[in-house]
Amino acid sequence: QVQLQESGPGLVKPSQTLSLTCTVSGGSITTNYYYWSWIRQPPGKGLEWMGAIAYSGSTYYSPSLKSRTSISRDTSKNQFTLQLSSVTPEDTAVYYCARAIIGLGYEYDYWGQGTQVTVSS
Repeated sequence: QVQLQESGPGLVKPSQTLSLTCTVSGGSITTNYYYWSWIRQPPGKGLEWMGAIAYSGSTYYSPSLKSRTSISRDTSKNQFTLQLSSVTPEDTAVYYCARAIIGLGYEYDYWGQGTQVTVSS
């Protein structure tokens, strides 16, 4: 059973960088052919895919967030991280990490519980 858990500050100041870590247990982030993803949900809105890092280490980003987003990993800790720079209150959301695999589509089979991040001064 794969488990994912988000961690990081719940409050970030405007213009600063939001940093979150996803710790994975029960499976390796280097295992073929999974993609380790970040998704967020602003209040009252739908889920928004932000980006992912593949089992190979390749990264992929939403075009709308690419300029501000960086995803990396630490394979020794079985963790991957999200950095979102220059945040504004519009970045307030519940942030999720999740595992995905591309088959007929892009399917998420495991999710973290989500963590609330508020951007406020």
